[in-house]
Amino acid sequence: MPKSRLNLLFLFFQLLTLQFLSIISAIRKDIGFQETPFCKTTVQGRYLLSDDNGYVCDAVSVDPQSRCCAEKGEKFSCQGCNLLSQCCNSYEYCVSCCVNPARTLKEQVLNVKIAKPTTAGTYGSVFDFCAGRCRHNSESVVHENAYLSDFHHCFSMPSNASGAGVTQLKGRLSGISVIIGRQGESCDSVCKSSGQSCVLNKLILLNQCEIIQKYMSCKGGCLASMGADQPAEVADDAPSNLNPTACLYTRIQSMLSCDGYHRHTRRLCPCA
Repeated sequence: MPKSRLNLLFLFFQLLTLQFLSIISAIRKDIGFQETPFCKTTVQGRYLLSDDNGYVCDAVSVDPQSRCCAEKGEKFSCQGCNLLSQCCNSYEYCVSCCVNPARTLKEQVLNVKIAKPTTAGTYGSVFDFCAGRCRHNSESVVHENAYLSDFHHCFSMPSNASGAGVTQLKGRLSGISVIIGRQGESCDSVCKSSGQSCVLNKLILLNQCEIIQKYMSCKGGCLASMGADQPAEVADDAPSNLNPTACLYTRIQSMLSCDGYHRHTRRLCPCA
């Protein structure tokens, strides 16, 4: 066979080889699959749901594959929420507001027990905490069958939570004299007796069981209530329907005041 013909055949096979390799290369580049994100969502509401990205939407707007809300509207919306009491009038917006990392610290909520028994497990994520905490709980009701207010979906740390949250509270009470008043006495009167004044914006720090129980005996337990005299402890000789020896805190933060009092309670007062 002439040499020129051999050269042409060799060149032809080289071109075929290059073309085949380019096809393989193209196929190899395209065989990867993009991972589809998947969201956790609430299932309690009839019309709305919230996802773990912090969005609220109706069921029609949920992506059928990812189960995520369309990323439109406000993220971490606190619509219908009282940010002082950390309570909302809507379950879905309570969860949306709660999952904001600037509002709920992951390292704190992952240590919170799901139930009271010491053997109970802890929450696996911030979303799990918010979805569980925003449901109706014992701290948002009074007399076991009535809500304290329309804002009964609350995402604050449980009043019996311990750990980093309590440590931070102690730091925020630096420079404050926490004084137990006499029965029937207001915090204005309690602080004035020691040459100080009641610090209204510190009452919210004392208004939780973990703190109240450090200063008062609370033999009758620590109960959610409503009243301008709280946080407080009910006197031993109080009528039985007022829960003698129990400590009280209010879920309605707007009721906290320095001048409130009740003839059957002793107040816990922040003075400076």
